[in-house]
Amino acid sequence: MTKTKDQPKELFETAMLAFADNDYEKSIELFTQTLSDDAANILARISRGAAYLKLDMLDFAWNDFSRAIAVNPDYARAYHMRGLVNEKKGDTSAALADFDRAIELAPEYGAAYYSRATLHTKLYDTDKAQEDIQMVTHLGNRNLASYMNENNVWQTQHMRVEDYSETELER
Repeated sequence: MTKTKDQPKELFETAMLAFADNDYEKSIELFTQTLSDDAANILARISRGAAYLKLDMLDFAWNDFSRAIAVNPDYARAYHMRGLVNEKKGDTSAALADFDRAIELAPEYGAAYYSRATLHTKLYDTDKAQEDIQMVTHLGNRNLASYMNENNVWQTQHMRVEDYSETELER
């Protein structure tokens, strides 16, 4: 059977559906097939690593995240995910280094701040944990405000009513 151009994309999408359905074993199998066609597919590599992490297959997960970093050393999510593995393995200094690198690469990556705050809390460094939680809150509030400004139909309709009312009052 010859592969079509769309087969790797369809395979990846099927793997993502299996992951979303919590069928991590199946998603690993499908992501592995995807990677056999394209070893540099960073999304498949990260996603397979996440499935391994869900199954507590930490060495496999760590390897996938590290290989993703080798493919793209500026990919913050790979550092964050590898940090989660390092934390589960008990290597807090490596976990902190990975969380720090993720934040350095993507200063608005709230999940990395949250993970680092959680680790600081476990290490009884409440001041640093509090700083990170404040950043998570700040980023969350800013993202929420941005979302509301761009997508809030009620607010848009309300502003139209106010504009109409002002126009009527000026007559």
